[in-house]
Order: sequence, then C-alpha cells, then structure tokens
Amino acid sequence: MSHNIACFRCGASLASLSLPLSRRDECPECSAHLHVCRMCRHFDPTAVRQCLEDDAEDVADKERLNFCEWFIPCEDAFDPAAKAEADAARRSLDTLFGDGDTAAESSDSSLSEAEKLFRS
Repeated sequence: MSHNIACFRCGASLASLSLPLSRRDECPECSAHLHVCRMCRHFDPTAVRQCLEDDAEDVADKERLNFCEWFIPCEDAFDPAAKAEADAARRSLDTLFGDGDTAAESSDSSLSEAEKLFRS
C-alpha cells in the first residue's frame, strides 16, 4: 500500500518504508527516528501536553523515540516553512560564528603547532 508520509525533520519521502512504521525505523536521508510524537497524527503543539489522545502517556521530548501505543504516522508532519526558517537561522549562525569545520581544522592546526614545541 502506497503512502505520502514524509520525515518531520527533513521532508524526505518515506514511501519506501512499509506501514505500520517500526519503532526503530529511521529517515533514510537524515537518520531521524520516526516513531516520535512529531510524526504522529495525535501531535498538536497547541494542545495540553501537545497530544490529542487523552490516554497517551506524557512524552517530554517530542522528537525522541518512544513506546507510545497510540502512534499513527501523519502525512502532514513535515512543515516546509519551519524547515526554511531553521535553515535560514543555521546559515545566520554559520555566518556569525564561522563554519564548524573551519574551527575544527584551526584547532587541529594549533594542536600540531603546540606538539612541535615539545618535540624539539
């Protein structure tokens, strides 16, 4: 049976996965766990406990793998506007603080220079 479910985090199609989703299923693109509140039909950020199912146990982190028995994957879990906003914020931070890879290379270079001082 075909479905139009997409990853809540990156929007990648999950059509290759069969339903029901396994508790251990991950997004093939971003490796996010999929049995999470944010992927569930009952998830509602405006509701009390962010869940429309009264009998469901409370889950603190809505993006963490959980054991909820009420889980039903939702086709509307991915929000392209929220993803675009998060990407723009990430680009702004990278511009402000520099790319993390550059900092790591600089740190490795500084470490090499320090090690040279002690080898002499």
